[in-house]
Amino acid sequence: MKRIVVGITGASGAIYAKRVVELLTEAGVHVHLAMSGLGRRLLHDELGMKQFDANTLAGGRSHLLTMYQSSDMGATIASGSFPHDGMIIVPCSSNTMAAIASGVTSTLVHRVASVTLKERRRLVVAHRETPLSHIDILNMQRLSEAGAVIVPLAPGFYMMPKTISDLVDFMAGRLLDLVGVPHSLNTRWEQQSLKGPVAGD
Repeated sequence: MKRIVVGITGASGAIYAKRVVELLTEAGVHVHLAMSGLGRRLLHDELGMKQFDANTLAGGRSHLLTMYQSSDMGATIASGSFPHDGMIIVPCSSNTMAAIASGVTSTLVHRVASVTLKERRRLVVAHRETPLSHIDILNMQRLSEAGAVIVPLAPGFYMMPKTISDLVDFMAGRLLDLVGVPHSLNTRWEQQSLKGPVAGD
């Protein structure tokens, strides 16, 4: 069974986090979840989760979800000896990104991300703040050079989305691709043959 660590921080985009967790558990992945304090508040503010509900977050598959306290720096997932198949931080705030890029580990999300990098495992940083400051860009560069994959939560429109769910699924599918988890979402571009001359060719 695959094990993926998911970090949720305080940048807007709780709907992305919930969908990623749902899809991971749907694929039979055991999700190890760490949330910052603001990440927990995000679920309340944007999804109306007054109390944390593992079953709702995991799409009815809470047996595949293990939750850790943000302050528990001694949690199993904080150790490099804990094997996993990658970490996705979704959504990732600029503050979290800066902490990881600087090697600062004041929360469990920071610590697990740092360990993921040092163990040369896949770290996917789904950043959701805009516009970017020059500091953000430099932090992205440092993380990229350290081996992380930076994924701005900027959905494409070439699949002709009709709903917000379509846009969320586009990004959720891309995030699952990056940690090697299969899905059946409509995110694949199928090159269509062009008929007749195209202006500008």
